[in-house]
Amino acid sequence: MSQSVHVHAFCDLLDGGGVVDDPEQIATYTTDQRQLFTGSTFAVLKPATTKQVADIVRVAARQSIGIVPQGGNTSYCGGATPDASGRQIIVSLERMDRIREVDPVSMSISVDAGAILKNVQDAAATAGLLLPLSLGAEGSCRIGGNIGTNAGGLSVVRYGMTRDLLLGIEAVLSDGTVVSDMRKLRKNNTGYDIKQCFVGSEGTLGIVTGAVLRLAPLPIRRATAWLKLAMDAPLAELLALVRRESADLLTTFEFMTARSIALASEAMTNPPSVRAGAGGTVLAEFASSSRHLDLDGLMEAVLAEAIESGWIEDAFLAQSGSQRTAMWEVRETIPEGEKRRNGSVKHDISVPLSSIQRFLDLAGSQVRSYDADLELSVYGHVGDGNLHYNVLVPPGVDRIAFTKRIESGLSLQLYDTAAALDGTFSAEHGVGRFKKHLLERYGDVGRIAAMRRIKTAFDPADIMNAGAMVRPLGKGSAS
Repeated sequence: MSQSVHVHAFCDLLDGGGVVDDPEQIATYTTDQRQLFTGSTFAVLKPATTKQVADIVRVAARQSIGIVPQGGNTSYCGGATPDASGRQIIVSLERMDRIREVDPVSMSISVDAGAILKNVQDAAATAGLLLPLSLGAEGSCRIGGNIGTNAGGLSVVRYGMTRDLLLGIEAVLSDGTVVSDMRKLRKNNTGYDIKQCFVGSEGTLGIVTGAVLRLAPLPIRRATAWLKLAMDAPLAELLALVRRESADLLTTFEFMTARSIALASEAMTNPPSVRAGAGGTVLAEFASSSRHLDLDGLMEAVLAEAIESGWIEDAFLAQSGSQRTAMWEVRETIPEGEKRRNGSVKHDISVPLSSIQRFLDLAGSQVRSYDADLELSVYGHVGDGNLHYNVLVPPGVDRIAFTKRIESGLSLQLYDTAAALDGTFSAEHGVGRFKKHLLERYGDVGRIAAMRRIKTAFDPADIMNAGAMVRPLGKGSAS
């Protein structure tokens, strides 16, 4: 059957604007976020309802057409990009962006999977509540993609990953069956927790169309501090001290090296006059919904103890909302600073908290041995063991060629080090298409076998995001 016939079949299912087959418009959907790969498709479908998603999947399954679900297309691993065959269609959830319900009593919010994360945050805030999920792409990423990648972000140390916030789900399976479990229950012990199968699945098991998310009380007070670390300051011990002495009011604990801060400052119009210590910087923040807690006083007491220990050279407590915003702008502008300088080769490392310093020491030695002229931008959510260990692309060097060279050599050394410390090559970015070989290299054989069995049970014909993460049993190698 010709592609034009396929397009007509989908046009019959969708209303005006639901089918995009113009090559120029399609091009905006077929390249990954980091512009490392461009795939091919004959159509981008934009359903407006769960029923339309189910109808699309049924037609695609009958015609053996592959499906690539796409939210905000912000994946760093090519997880929302079609392959080069032209036999996969993109199903974009961007029209499914409703806030279905905010329930202040149950402290939950029910949304379409295409809802932009920032819009969901704002809807919760309007009701006096907090959606704790917060990340740099929140103005463009969508809830379905957050679920598909188990997004983390800035507040994991207190609130957990996306999987910890997910109460209910609605999804369409590979045969068009709709899984409808949009309940707000905190307790529901009635068999397999099906919704968790979709968390981190990157669209390989079905298409998430709706979600119920757990909310928290909206903080009305914050204490934000810029900590200038002493050389070789023990990050894990410092974190333990801050968490313990703050009664676990710590929401974020972000590490930044001096190079990362400089890159951010270069990209900012009015950078604040903050600097790193000899060992880098930590941006720490307490938050509370209580009117009665003196967070500034608590932060000052905790920092005094850390300074006395010799772990901190100096600390600055934000005295106003504008000072807090300026501190956070530095942290959030680092990726843009890297991009403006010619980009970076990204390593989304996760290691146990107790091994963070050991990883930094070993990885630093590996980089120097590989090429002493390389520059690093190291930052991340060290409150949960996640480091963005990025190698900067030298000015004037082709970014794609440099990335391939680093990823085929130095990157594997860094991942070997993380694995030796019981860590992983992907803390929050996922696997997608780009890291499948790493899953096969570092993944436990039994775990990969279980993943393939789950994929086979949900999608035996491999029409859901084929080529990403894992294959069903009977199709190719381990991944």
